[in-house]
Amino acid sequence: MDLRKLKTLIDLVSESGIAEIEVTEGEDKVRIVNKYAGAPLHAAAPLAMPAAPVAVAAPAPAAEPPAPPSGHVVKSPMVGTFYRSPNPESKPFVEIGQTVKAGDTLCIIEAMKLLNEIEADVAGTVREILVDNGQAVEYGQPLFIVA
Repeated sequence: MDLRKLKTLIDLVSESGIAEIEVTEGEDKVRIVNKYAGAPLHAAAPLAMPAAPVAVAAPAPAAEPPAPPSGHVVKSPMVGTFYRSPNPESKPFVEIGQTVKAGDTLCIIEAMKLLNEIEADVAGTVREILVDNGQAVEYGQPLFIVA
């Protein structure tokens, strides 16, 4: 996109009062945001408006932090791949709502071609399964909520 087109777009946004415009032309993409469009003007302190809007990237909206889980969190003791059953044809070791005892196998984590059984360290009921079957997990990542 050449400089004349860009200047024309900036003037258009500035004069029209629109908040933002995004234009894609081939592989070129430009987003122009007029941060003063629609801003309330106060009679006591008028705002000086710039001659042209500023081209900026819009910030990503902040994500809400997840609610802390209630119950005991069973965490991954290693990096690897999470599996809910011993093989694809078998039923999962545990389901949500199932009662488990300390020492019961909850899942398998495959690390370096070794299958490591992860056992419950407390007795209770499985409230949540926080990882999908076949998903990569990190050390200390929450896997289950047992209450």
